[in-house]
Amino acid sequence: MPVDIRRRLRKFVPHLLKAQEENLNEADTCQRLVKFFEEILDYDALTEISREQQVKGKYVDFAIKIDGTTRFLVEAKAAGTVLRDRHIEQAERYASEANIRWVLLTNGVAWALYHLSFEEGIEYEKAFAVDLSNDPNEKAAEVLALLHRKAVKGGALDEYWTTRVTLRPASIGKALMSEDVLRFLRREIRKQGGLLVDVEDLANSIHEMFTPEAREEIGPVRLRRKRRAVRKEKSRGDTVPCESTGEPGQGDI
Repeated sequence: MPVDIRRRLRKFVPHLLKAQEENLNEADTCQRLVKFFEEILDYDALTEISREQQVKGKYVDFAIKIDGTTRFLVEAKAAGTVLRDRHIEQAERYASEANIRWVLLTNGVAWALYHLSFEEGIEYEKAFAVDLSNDPNEKAAEVLALLHRKAVKGGALDEYWTTRVTLRPASIGKALMSEDVLRFLRREIRKQGGLLVDVEDLANSIHEMFTPEAREEIGPVRLRRKRRAVRKEKSRGDTVPCESTGEPGQGDI
């Protein structure tokens, strides 16, 4: 079950908004963030919130730990600072040194969580972004609850990211371009309209249904065909393709 932080968050938000209004410096903003992690997200301030944590000779603003293991890093900015993606550049270097996959960037009002990967250099993607001055309490509470100690320890944050990756346009587009899906869609279209469409035309039409941003993520249309199984003839060692499983008269997709 997701952790419900709505009531506590409503009580705490005015303190964060006031900090932004007064343009508090980074040190004072960090004090409020420690209280936020303690009172809203249930971390122990003495053992689980490490200020200016050293990671292989470098320092981060916060390291959030559970059972002695760092779960994510926090890059904190002054309350009046407008957050930019580039603000995590220093924290991401720290994260790569220690193989930490999550970096949180916040000024107390705006919050942005990034997921990092290190397979080919350092790459990051924004998992969520929320602004307590603009976004409804329901939305803010839903995403910030992913940072709750219980949620992080129980794997909810990693599960959230896996779901995001699975449902991104590139993943959905790849699934739609698979042979089985295209064959099914072509059958359904023929039932409805009596027309047997060309598979490549069908794939291109599906591709055009996505937004320009999604199409860029999906990439060019590439039909994903199933590899045909082969069987050996009993009379000799030659191999021949198994019979097509396609519909009679339609051939391969």
